[in-house]
Parts: sequence; structure tokens; C-alpha cells
Amino acid sequence: MPVQNIRGVQIHYEVTGEAGPWVALVTGGRRGFAEFRSLARRIADRGFRVLLHDRRNTGASDVLIEGEEGEEEIWADDLVLLLEKLDALPAFVGGTSSGARLSMLTYLRHPEAVRGLLLMRVTGGAFAAGRLPNMYYGQFIEAAQQGGMAAVCATEQYQERIAANPANRERLMAMDPRKYIAVMQHWLEIFNRGPRAPVLGMAEEAMRSIRVPTIVVPGNDNTHSSANGLAAAKLIPGAELFRLPIEDQDVPLLPFSDWAPQEEALADALARFMRRVLAGHTAASKETT
Repeated sequence: MPVQNIRGVQIHYEVTGEAGPWVALVTGGRRGFAEFRSLARRIADRGFRVLLHDRRNTGASDVLIEGEEGEEEIWADDLVLLLEKLDALPAFVGGTSSGARLSMLTYLRHPEAVRGLLLMRVTGGAFAAGRLPNMYYGQFIEAAQQGGMAAVCATEQYQERIAANPANRERLMAMDPRKYIAVMQHWLEIFNRGPRAPVLGMAEEAMRSIRVPTIVVPGNDNTHSSANGLAAAKLIPGAELFRLPIEDQDVPLLPFSDWAPQEEALADALARFMRRVLAGHTAASKETT
């Protein structure tokens, strides 16, 4: 797997496709990029080059728990630097869940780097706001408080990162638990600052300021209810709305793999959108199915 050193962190990445415009896709949560390989192949088959990467502190990339800015802001800056190293700017940037939020943040911080936004399974609402802070930060702060870095390393998520990159255990065990707790509390405070609805962590005025072609594909679980995607499409000027033939389900979270039967239709919709953008034609506020 190729690796690039981005600000002192080894970032693992993968490029699918030999030629064509660049697309960066980012998974949700802190999951590695493997779940997007099938979708990346389908998009690449339609004439694009697709970049997948493990953000720092995810997948097989290095863990580095430090930074004055929020973790998602750090991820956004890392992504642009990785795209720059690959001579892939400007690029279409998209993802699901936190990857959709990261895509918007990447545009807001680096508008010149983004050719268009592909926003899938947008997160928002009280249910998501009630579970994600603990999922991303709270549980690990508690582990460090109770058992130090050994307890952090023993959590399921960090076990996955250590298995993917064994050097991460040494890096984590070398940390002072007090510093780890302080950074994670800082990131949690930043994560909790933003609005809860309609899009978690993204102010409405920020979304209205987006001036790049955007397509929104709503999700269908309680963390990514279709209402969040519909609201995002209305807030972003000129955004296109594409709805898959799926119904909302009253479950906390559906894995992206549940969308496997929809991947062909999803890849088609995203590719058609990107071709229109490249041709200079967008369908403002048009819903497609």
C-alpha cells in the first residue's frame, strides 16, 4: 500500500483508475478506506481516478493525538496536502457521514482545491448528536482516565488500528495519558461547538456560502436520516439531490455495506454529475432518481 508523509504522519492511500479527473472519497467515522474499494472501482470504470486514504488516527495510517485545531480540520488540511503531492488538484471531494462533513470543511478551508462536492449519508439531528461525541472521544477519554494508555490500546477501535499498523501501539504507549486526555477533551469540545441540526457541526451560513457544484445523496438510518440530506440540499446553493430507492429505517446506524445493491446506481449518478460539472453544465436544485 502506498504511503505519503503528510506533516510528519505516514498516510496510507490507494488510487483506483489510470487516468481521468481526480475524485477523493472519505469514509465515515474513523473507519479505514477499505469499505469504499468497490464504489471506487465502479467510479474509476466510468473514467475517473479515485483517491482513497486512511486519515491520521484511522485505518493503517499513523496515530498522532495532537493539534490545536479540531481533528476534522486537521484531516481536511491533510487531504489537500495529499492531493497536492499526487498532483491531483483540483479534485472532486466527497464521502459518507463524517466524510461528507469533512468534504464540506475541505471546501470551506481550501475552496481552490475542490472542483465539486459529493455528499452522501449526511449526519444531523438529536440522535446523532447524542451518540457521536462519546463514540469519537468520550469512551477513549474514560478508558485513559481509568487505565491509562494500556486501556486505550485495549479498546476495540484502537485494537483495529494497532492490527493495521503495529507501530501505533508503541506511539500510543509512549504518550502521557494526561496529554492524551487533554487533547481528546479539546477535540471533543470543538466537536460539540457546532450546531446539531440540520447538519451536525456545520452552520447554516457556512453551507449557504458553498459556491461549488454539489450533489447530495441522503442516508436512511437514525444517524443519517433522509431529512438531513434533504435539508443539506436545500441549504447549499444550486445543490442537486439524488435519492436512491431506499426507505428510512428505524435503526441507529446502517453500515455502508448495506448500500452494496445500490452501488451501480450511485456510481452512475456521481459520474453523471461530475461529467456535467466538467462540461460546465449543472442542474441547479434538480432532483434526480
